[in-house]
Amino acid sequence: MSLRPSRFWGNWGQHCYDLGLVRTFTAGFKQGMSKERQTMIAKQFISALPHAHALGMDVTEIGDGHATITLPYDERLVGDPETGVIHGGAVSALLDTCAGASVMVHESLPLGTATLGLRIDYMRPATPGDMITARAECYHVTRSVAFVRATAMDADSSRPVATATGAFTIQTEKKGKS
Repeated sequence: MSLRPSRFWGNWGQHCYDLGLVRTFTAGFKQGMSKERQTMIAKQFISALPHAHALGMDVTEIGDGHATITLPYDERLVGDPETGVIHGGAVSALLDTCAGASVMVHESLPLGTATLGLRIDYMRPATPGDMITARAECYHVTRSVAFVRATAMDADSSRPVATATGAFTIQTEKKGKS
């Protein structure tokens, strides 16, 4: 399967998943494939996103409206050299990507999705040296909007680094007239 990078939505600065790429991705889910195959396709999709590749994101679990993506510690992502804490922008990108991935594998099987709004509450700095793991759940879908909640954690999973709630626009298959 050949995957190409997503496009970005002009001045909004929010990524928009290339519709053709998402159709290729979601088509396999409609055919009832195994979780292993779903994970493989999701990993290929995420790795095709330029920001996800640059940040080293890795899909560890995906399916049924849920996604888990990790972000390894990397000194290039440090926001404060004195403390070694990862920049909040990297955490934001992780949460947004994970939330979008959970929408893509929701049972409504949207053909495309893009972030409408994402509220992120930063609870504490991630521990320097720790990998950050984001978990997202797409918990409600209307005709054109999906709602997601996500959490980012480091090794201390009892204390979140950040939480997010978001709304994502979705495109579903149009029902043709008979």
